[in-house]
Amino acid sequence: MAQKIGYKDSGVDVEEGYNAVNEYKSHASRTRIPGLLSELGSFNGMFEIPRGLKNPVAVSGTDGVGTKLDIAFQMKKYDTVGIDCVAMSVNDILCSGVQTSFFLDYVACGKLDAKVAGELVKGVADGCVDAGCALLGGETAEMPGFYDEGKYDLAGFGVGFGEKDEMISGKSIQAGDVLIGLSSTGCHSNGYSLVRKLVSDFNEDFGGKKIGDVLLTPTRIYVRPVMDALKAFGKNIHGMVHITGGGFYENVPRMYPKGANLVSRIKKDSWEKPAIFAELVRRGADADGMWGTFNMGIGFILAADCQKADEIVSHFNQNASRFSTEVHKRLGIADLKAYKIGVVEKSEKDLGADLKGSHEATILE
Repeated sequence: MAQKIGYKDSGVDVEEGYNAVNEYKSHASRTRIPGLLSELGSFNGMFEIPRGLKNPVAVSGTDGVGTKLDIAFQMKKYDTVGIDCVAMSVNDILCSGVQTSFFLDYVACGKLDAKVAGELVKGVADGCVDAGCALLGGETAEMPGFYDEGKYDLAGFGVGFGEKDEMISGKSIQAGDVLIGLSSTGCHSNGYSLVRKLVSDFNEDFGGKKIGDVLLTPTRIYVRPVMDALKAFGKNIHGMVHITGGGFYENVPRMYPKGANLVSRIKKDSWEKPAIFAELVRRGADADGMWGTFNMGIGFILAADCQKADEIVSHFNQNASRFSTEVHKRLGIADLKAYKIGVVEKSEKDLGADLKGSHEATILE
């Protein structure tokens, strides 16, 4: 008789999957917040819509970590990229003035190692704690022959709830508004295909650290400081933008309503830039082209009433230490800094309805 072949013979180890789920549960338990109605391991996740909202709107965002994961694999450091996974979604959701309520992740691999998967999800939980959201659930997919052994993909999505009439849509942005930039922790999770082309040895020394460790510094999560500023200044903050892939040219115009014909005039020397960006230029990156790829040290921008801009900047800087977490301290992440980096102006010519990616809509000088 022919030998009988089981699922494990095909490369899928169900027992290791059970072990991974057990690893996840301890991490997910740290993220419990009011509104969470289900336990990890159910077929679905349930979260109660917050009470008190007259016209609740669900705001969602989704993203992955991208090729930054390859550096994590080479460095065998898996516990920070989960923070990136959370950050990319919750920072996007934040642009509408909404705090994410819950997050779900997706881990895929060729051969599952419960300990590695557990470290990935540990990072996700750390990100959820920072963002103040619950890790509601997720999915682990073992796909032998589809992913190389030792390689993982990590993605996720978040959902938050806000009052419909209080959404920040950018419609109140006007010429004369001041652009306030919030500091990034480095490259965040963008441009790593270029980074990996420029850096071949991630164990090289860079400022007393391995350059791979510097490049694995997780994306800053802006939720708590920005929500705090919104409570303090409310409608004086007219629009917000997350600087992700596409850098300044693609992202900054996205906070303007279509047809508004507004442009951003940004002074490139108005903030302190992480040293990694100069290092990438030294290694051959196009210094001008980087502004359309990286955040260049500013990961989040607010368009604010010019009469309140100084006060808002001071509020961020005076309260920055309150938002430093144990994870920040462990990884040596500096406190958030806020800067006045530019102004909103009315364009003298018609730029068209869609400004995304337009070099005319974002003037860097």
